[in-house]
Amino acid sequence: MQNLINNQWRIAARPDGNVKITDFEFHQEQVATLNDGEFLLRTHYLNLAPVMRMYMQGISAAGEKPLSIGDVIHGRGVGQVIDSKHPDYQVGDVVQGQIGWQTYKISKGTKRERFYKMPQRGLSYSLGVSQLGMTGFSAYCGFVKCGFPKAGDTVLVSGAGGGVGSIVTQIAKILGCTVIGIAGGKEKCDFVKSLGADSVIDYKNEDVANRVNELASDGLDIYFDNVGGETLVAALNNLAMNSRIVLCGSISEYMLDEPFGPSNYTNLRSTNSSMNGFFVYNHEADFSEAEEKIAKWIKDGLIKVKEDITIGFENMPYGLQNLYSGKNRGVALCKILDDSELIFD
Repeated sequence: MQNLINNQWRIAARPDGNVKITDFEFHQEQVATLNDGEFLLRTHYLNLAPVMRMYMQGISAAGEKPLSIGDVIHGRGVGQVIDSKHPDYQVGDVVQGQIGWQTYKISKGTKRERFYKMPQRGLSYSLGVSQLGMTGFSAYCGFVKCGFPKAGDTVLVSGAGGGVGSIVTQIAKILGCTVIGIAGGKEKCDFVKSLGADSVIDYKNEDVANRVNELASDGLDIYFDNVGGETLVAALNNLAMNSRIVLCGSISEYMLDEPFGPSNYTNLRSTNSSMNGFFVYNHEADFSEAEEKIAKWIKDGLIKVKEDITIGFENMPYGLQNLYSGKNRGVALCKILDDSELIFD
């Protein structure tokens, strides 16, 4: 394992607005020799997610130490163990976890890295950063464990064309719900419709508040919130009795200078409704259930695999730019090495 070169993307500047290429620094260094209790991962896939801009701003989004200028950017990925001096990780193991924006990683398998070994299910290992990773776990745990869906519920999903939202849309249909998706532009709305959504609102060309009121005339039973802002306000104005709001993300607010606060939150009181914050790592006990259920639904053809793939490690900054421009369809990720380059005995 001598003379391996690790390519990294590091923070060059704090983003102002959408990320710019000058916010990133490309760095190369030689991979060090393993010490006892360490293993070496070779990266195959890396996730692209809105939270990464927050990491670059120095915000601790998941309880980790805030990043400084010059640090490797946080990000989950899928990698294979290619060398090991750790008793719990063997050469050939494929894991998903906090790899960061780099092509190799030496790890001790610490709790904060949150590594999970991926079972062989006859599905692409790229799903470890999408449907069978934190994106899928966020969709399943957020919707099922916090939204408490039941057949016949009317469900509103914002960001329905994105990674989490596209999976929530499909799970809701599997469970017998009526789904209203929100997405931007005809192409993305057509994509959400293809996932099974009963109705789709084009936030770029329609009045979201009016359309929610029209399509949910009897009120919303569940609102799965990926965007926050005025869309949350619209949902709060259209609650059915005993409805549930799941606060998964707020991408519309990430670039605001001042935090957004809904003025109509008291509608929760009059409808006996609840609004729950959701953080995926608080549901680690449910990950095995989520992984097993989603894998089965994929194999049964009930969940479509839609990955928005950026090819090549060198293009990761452009992939993150596209995410904030709303150009992704499904789960955004970067492919460094594909499954054909995994090595098994």
